[in-house]
Amino acid sequence: MTKLAILCVDDEVIILNSLLRQLQTAFDDHYIYETAENASEALELIEELQEENTDLLVIVSDWLMPGAKGDEFLIQVHQKFPGVVKILLTGQADEAAVERAQSQANLFNCLRKPWNESDLIQCIQSALGTV
Repeated sequence: MTKLAILCVDDEVIILNSLLRQLQTAFDDHYIYETAENASEALELIEELQEENTDLLVIVSDWLMPGAKGDEFLIQVHQKFPGVVKILLTGQADEAAVERAQSQANLFNCLRKPWNESDLIQCIQSALGTV
């Protein structure tokens, strides 16, 4: 049976821990939850998931991270894995970055930090309905 995963990418561990807690509360053990602190770590993790026959369904990514910005990361992911639903969770992305992610990475949604937990869960539920 194929495992299903949700990946959260943010350079702040406290944000990742909060996201994990919220996802686990909302979706229980229906998915595997993975985290990465930057784009390169996330790309490595995505490759590992592929090797393990785990389908990555959703990525929730910050925008301002060391190495690569969130829009650049999501565009890279989209080029290799166009079926993954991409959500930007940011407090600092400019409109040009969001538009770039929408046009080049098929961005599903952009949520602003600080986020509302029910909005995030509803967004992911809606995203999972599109997979």
